[in-house]
Amino acid sequence: MVLKDSVYNKLKWVCMFFLPAFAVFTRTITQIWGLPYGDEISSTIVAINVLLSAMLGISNMAYNKQKDEQ
Repeated sequence: MVLKDSVYNKLKWVCMFFLPAFAVFTRTITQIWGLPYGDEISSTIVAINVLLSAMLGISNMAYNKQKDEQ
């Protein structure tokens, strides 16, 4: 599975910056305001981030393999 450069770059930005920051933000806000399910929500965000990061890694490996074969 090889992603287009634009899609890869956007997902990479989401995985590297947005999702980790959003997970910390969510956890912090739920603690400050005493909102329920803070751990569950932030853990879900982190799990999604790990899945997307793995998919990006697979795409990157496929791209590099395809590039090497040319």
